[in-house]
Amino acid sequence: MIINILAGGPVDHLPDLRHYMEDNAIWVGVDRGVFHLLKRNIKPDIAFGDFDSVSPEELLFIETEVAELKRFQPIKDETDMELALNWALAKKPKIIRLFGATGGRLDHLFANVQLLINPVKTNQSTDIFLIDRHNEVFLKAPGTYKIKKQADEKYISFVPLTLDVTNLTLEGFKYPLKNRHISLGSTLCISNELISDNGTFSFSEGILIVIRSHD
Repeated sequence: MIINILAGGPVDHLPDLRHYMEDNAIWVGVDRGVFHLLKRNIKPDIAFGDFDSVSPEELLFIETEVAELKRFQPIKDETDMELALNWALAKKPKIIRLFGATGGRLDHLFANVQLLINPVKTNQSTDIFLIDRHNEVFLKAPGTYKIKKQADEKYISFVPLTLDVTNLTLEGFKYPLKNRHISLGSTLCISNELISDNGTFSFSEGILIVIRSHD
């Protein structure tokens, strides 16, 4: 199962959502993201939000088109995105993709990146990707991972989410590493590139943010 979640971030940051319309994909709208999905002729299976970012006319349109609508008060402990993501994680899908989660307010951006940590902390097998027009972001716990070269995402960066990432090794990269200790705040692993069709990265402690990007 794949769950695609669209939040209400700026539409000019969105990739072409038609590329993610697999037969087994469930679509989830978050707040104004519900309206953006409907305008693209994608009917979400479920929607979450306080809907304080849509007009009364847009909300009426949403209520008419979406069968399962979970409305919340604006004053609450979780963001609309966290509520939607918790619902998605409970379904135990193979993949969750987050769209509309970048651009606009920086507090929302940092919060959305940190939401990716939940399945990593609980050793859940679900892979979560935060995707916009120029970037794909995901987190990894200690281990060894293969990574494929993609022409449309030339640059690969590795950024510590924890205070330290230990024994980071990069193989098959333009700038290889061997058992390096990377501290929070280091820019050592920004803008690397694969030099072959496949590479590997590994580390023994910490949590790593992996960012695939293109200009």
